[in-house]
Amino acid sequence: MIRRTFLGASLAAPGVVGAAAAAAGAVDLVVVDKRQRLLRLMRGGQIIRTYRIALGFNPEGHKSREGDGQTPEGFYRIDGYVAESAFHRALHISYPNAWDRRRASESGYDPGGQIMIHGLPNGISAEEVGHGQEDWTNGCIAVTNQEIRELVALVPVGTPILIRK
Repeated sequence: MIRRTFLGASLAAPGVVGAAAAAAGAVDLVVVDKRQRLLRLMRGGQIIRTYRIALGFNPEGHKSREGDGQTPEGFYRIDGYVAESAFHRALHISYPNAWDRRRASESGYDPGGQIMIHGLPNGISAEEVGHGQEDWTNGCIAVTNQEIRELVALVPVGTPILIRK
């Protein structure tokens, strides 16, 4: 597998992970509803799976800078698979996009990055982080370890993701 190091994580090159998922009729859109705390996998306009999620510790509004604890809102892509990190697997999201970078630059901030859909922290249970009861990430979208394994199998790199209020 082709890999590149991405801030301490092993990130698979686009198109490498997810090829089997694409061949098996994988999803063609991921939709995140922040207010409802739901992630939906779509195929051909139909919902095929729904997951309860946790968000950044400051979930209201669009992410504007590094460290704000907000989860971005907008249209992005799944641009990589993270096999080794502080979390049990992850799908990397293409935040920040050009609009996010311009907006942050005009405000004099770093827009941040490293936004992912990930599982639980390694060695820590869902109960210990309050998963399902509170938002606990630094701006990412979190699911359980079993759910991230399923997402990795179903969501090819390159899949669009819409994150909305």
